[in-house]
Amino acid sequence: MTNRAISDHMKFPANDDAVPEGPVSVPESGASAGESADRLIRAAIARLTGGLSPASLALAFADWQLHLAASPGKWVELALNALGDGARFARMVSTPHAAWQPWFMVKPRPGDSRFSGRDWTLPPFNIMAQTFLLGEQWWHSATSGLHGVSKGNTEIVDFVIRQCLDTVAPSNFGFSNPEVVRRAMASGGGNFLSGWHNWVEDCRNLLSTKPSGPTTFAVGRDVAVSKGKVVYRNELIELIQYAPQTADVCPDPVLIVPAWIMKYYILDLSPRNSLVRFLVERGFTVFMISWRNPGAADRDLGLDHYRMLGVDAAVDVINQLVPGRAIHAAGYCLGGTLLAIAAARLQKERPGSLRSVTLLAAQVDFTEAGELTLFINESQVAFLEDMMWQSGVLETVQMAGAFQLLRSNDMIWSRLVRDYLIGERAAPSDLMSWNADATRMPYRMHSDYLRKLFLDNDLAEGRYLADGQPVALSDLRASMFVVGTLRDHVAPWRSVHKVHLLADADIAFVLASGGHNAGIVAPPSEEGHTYQLLETKAGQHYVGPDEWLQKAARREGSWWLEWVRFLTAHSDAWVPARSSLHAPDGGPPIDDAPGQYVLQH
Repeated sequence: MTNRAISDHMKFPANDDAVPEGPVSVPESGASAGESADRLIRAAIARLTGGLSPASLALAFADWQLHLAASPGKWVELALNALGDGARFARMVSTPHAAWQPWFMVKPRPGDSRFSGRDWTLPPFNIMAQTFLLGEQWWHSATSGLHGVSKGNTEIVDFVIRQCLDTVAPSNFGFSNPEVVRRAMASGGGNFLSGWHNWVEDCRNLLSTKPSGPTTFAVGRDVAVSKGKVVYRNELIELIQYAPQTADVCPDPVLIVPAWIMKYYILDLSPRNSLVRFLVERGFTVFMISWRNPGAADRDLGLDHYRMLGVDAAVDVINQLVPGRAIHAAGYCLGGTLLAIAAARLQKERPGSLRSVTLLAAQVDFTEAGELTLFINESQVAFLEDMMWQSGVLETVQMAGAFQLLRSNDMIWSRLVRDYLIGERAAPSDLMSWNADATRMPYRMHSDYLRKLFLDNDLAEGRYLADGQPVALSDLRASMFVVGTLRDHVAPWRSVHKVHLLADADIAFVLASGGHNAGIVAPPSEEGHTYQLLETKAGQHYVGPDEWLQKAARREGSWWLEWVRFLTAHSDAWVPARSSLHAPDGGPPIDDAPGQYVLQH
């Protein structure tokens, strides 16, 4: 099996940012010996702190503490709150059991499921839970509402203190968690023995990047099993074309651009959860980009390389395989952001090349990007750049740690309690297996992404350059289908909704139940999915997110069905399916799906 170079038809600009023909070597940085030494030291510190900048945290806490020190009125307010809570607490614990009212003082916040079990309403456990929640509430009051503290620093301090408090939540300890107590009584302490075995197993697999055990979902066997062929390969992507499953197919192909932070097969999980399978069974010709997992030698691959070698290359290949047909382009997460950039250029330079643009949990304006922005400021980005400068890539451990902190109760503490105190493993799933199959990020690309998009918001404000030319999202004119998810901690739906302010297109906006991953993987066969939908025409008055929530119709079921209706409405009449797949030059395909790049670790 040979690796095909970029096709002759691909034309890249002859400038300093031209795409290299192979893995990129480390360039001469021109840095002084002192600067290089400083970067090495900061990179070593970054490895110890998991990529978090101590300077960023110190500056945030200094801002808060200095303003708090100059606010004696705030001291008095906090002291009175503590005294009032203490008096109410004393009244609560002295209440006879017959008159006991759970959550008399404070209730868990919406979305906090740590104390949702029925046993948490019993006095001893409920008292401990309310004591913890009162402390959490008091600290939130102490960190917020201080005049003069920057919003970013306020959020950092509140986040860090909340993370510290979460370590001592009563749900994390065997004696104060009623579920653990019940399990210990029922099993005679056997749950702790099982938890010990689980801990030993995890220690053995500490260096593994994939879940172990006989129930692991294997790529090509259990997930990523939709039939297809790799019809194109370059040094960054494999392009998969899926085999038709119907006699007649939609003549307009669908190109899916997944995020490169994870493997593409979140959109082709096990057959019942596969969006790819769902589409091909309804007559769509689907192409999928599978990104190569970069190494240190790829350190200088930038965001523009991903656009040219990724989206642009895939579009050119599809134009050869399905000539004369506009493309339905869809992008998920980072892939959606990249697609928006590429689509704006394509619709300016080649009008009509795209039939529609679909963005799935993808942001184009990063001013309200949620708690992820806590890790994105000048100090933090510079710290990450130093760490990546030495290694050439951002390793999977650093990325996974950041995302786990955003949902520490669900991703860290609840898992530790379940595995080690209750002694049970969560049932394996295809989504969990995919989540453990992370990829690396090249130094230059991740720096481009953090600085140009997150930190400076260049794309939304018209400063982002592609091939030296500014990208204007107002050039997006093709009909758009945009999906946000209700509990998204990576791409908050209000941030996704900002596409209405930037694109000059008809937009069907969907707000789906679930989070960043589970809200997108929403097969119709699975119960419990809901969504809201509202369509707006280009030129209509802007509808803000709060007003949108009031106007959008709420519907039961999966948004997948709504997307199929959208694609069908924006396509021509079905045509007979081709019986075989081939490469752009008419030769045989390169490989069977899922290809080779998805198997790289």
